[in-house]
Amino acid sequence: MKNYVQRERLKGRTLVAILSGANMNFDRLRFVAERTEVGEAREALFAVTIPEERGSFRRFCELVGSRNVTEFNYRISDAALARVFVGISTASAGDSERIARAFRQHGYDTVDLTHDDLAAEHVRYMVGGRSPLAAGESIYRFEFPERPGALMRF
Repeated sequence: MKNYVQRERLKGRTLVAILSGANMNFDRLRFVAERTEVGEAREALFAVTIPEERGSFRRFCELVGSRNVTEFNYRISDAALARVFVGISTASAGDSERIARAFRQHGYDTVDLTHDDLAAEHVRYMVGGRSPLAAGESIYRFEFPERPGALMRF
């Protein structure tokens, strides 16, 4: 911009430089969008341990209630406990603490990952890890409408 100002002999003007992301691709854009949601307190991220038993997922979903679930990852890794990664839309900065407290009050071991960039970037891909219990597993992907309660209605 300095060269442009000198070349055009501009004085007494307000100028703005816009830098476009030539190094931006869709994977990087996803990262930026996800971090923006967390940074603006519009999403909370949790690692929650629930019993690996019939009905426990439903009970967990009932606790989540009508909140909008933005992401849910699970893979069997233990015969007794299920470790899940869940993203939930929030309305204000204190929501993540309130949600984590509600999970804990209902007996779920909960780690609030909302402000942990390293976890937010990598944990979603590591949920479950390797497991002999996953022999012959099938992988499913479900897309839900982006509205509160969609997971529970599923």
